[in-house]
Amino acid sequence: MSKEPTALLPDIEDVIKAQMRIKGVVTRTALMPNLNLSDTYQANISLKREDLQIVRSYKIRGAFNKIASLSKEEQKKGIVCASAGNHAQGVAYACNKLGIKGVIFMPSPTPSQKVKQVRMFGKDQIEIVLIGDTFDDSFKEAMAYCQKHQSIFIHPFDDEKVIEGQATVGMEILEDTNQTIDYLFAPIGGGGLVSGVGSYFKQISPSTKIIGVEPEGAPAMKTSLEKGEVVTLESIDKFVDGAAVQRVGEKTFHISQQVVDDIVLVPEGKVCSTILKLYNEEAIVVEPAGALSISALDFYKPQIKGKNVVCIVSGSNNDITRMEEIKERSLLYEGLKHYFIIRFPQRAGALREFVTEVLGPKDDIVHFEYTKKINREKGPAIIGIEVQQADDFADLIQRMTERNINYELLNDRFDLFNFLI
Repeated sequence: MSKEPTALLPDIEDVIKAQMRIKGVVTRTALMPNLNLSDTYQANISLKREDLQIVRSYKIRGAFNKIASLSKEEQKKGIVCASAGNHAQGVAYACNKLGIKGVIFMPSPTPSQKVKQVRMFGKDQIEIVLIGDTFDDSFKEAMAYCQKHQSIFIHPFDDEKVIEGQATVGMEILEDTNQTIDYLFAPIGGGGLVSGVGSYFKQISPSTKIIGVEPEGAPAMKTSLEKGEVVTLESIDKFVDGAAVQRVGEKTFHISQQVVDDIVLVPEGKVCSTILKLYNEEAIVVEPAGALSISALDFYKPQIKGKNVVCIVSGSNNDITRMEEIKERSLLYEGLKHYFIIRFPQRAGALREFVTEVLGPKDDIVHFEYTKKINREKGPAIIGIEVQQADDFADLIQRMTERNINYELLNDRFDLFNFLI
């Protein structure tokens, strides 16, 4: 991974100024030891709980620091941002607290719950413009508005003041512990958080390994670092919406070249398993991006044994309507749920034989679609089967093979599979 010093790291004095600027508005979140994770990984693991911010993510730090840093003349012009998530809420809250007018562009399909949250935090200081089908559409409209009205655009990550604001997360971590931190795990979307926190650590605690974490379906920073230049991904999996970007920032890329020691790519299904585990075992509600850092621990288990580790829990703006999809993705990742197209012989008793002779005693049919077709020898059915243990899958396949069952596994066929979840 290239480490050429192509950009200056945020100055420590500027991070201290940012901390003073946001004081009293941004919550100083807890650095909490976690017993379950520490036992599981035989390490001293603490969570930096940015999910407990008033807007339920760290984004308020960078947004408030940037907006509060504007001159009076710039503030009078008003500010603009484009976001469908946490950045919009941070900007809205900052506008409300500072008494600055803001216009927030969001894609038209943005869930009403998110729009309502933004409006709640911004109150009468903001205007929400729902326009375009995608974030890119909203972004273009926001930039056109800025040019027409000479407003100030607040970038979600690629801005010095935003990065300095996010760096205060690192400042608080080091102030709130008396131990040397061996590993710091931080989620990466556009790169603002890891750039800020990583910069502060590299200057104050240079021995700490900074491990960035990206969703497997959107490896924008890892790809860029490997190629030595900012790369725009052709397509991404948007499930981890708080961290799924096609292109990281120029500034955040150059800083990350100097401060990021490694990047872990976490499958989206693993993220879902972490979300459910945190909820069931810790009563912690996180959004997909907020679960990234903890999800990465499995991929670093040997290295972190006996070490002091901090995971940044970046946010908790999770939509309850997504829980069914989260559970489904988790079961698939854990190897506990499998979808098939099975072509049964068109004769009486074929399905009964499958249930009694092929399914194991603990296997469960959880999805079934079948329509008998005339003038066919075989009738296709879509069947979802849930097993109790991942190892049971091999036995199921063996029984299907022994009995000459004509089947096709759909789990990796996303063109068909997306219709099922």
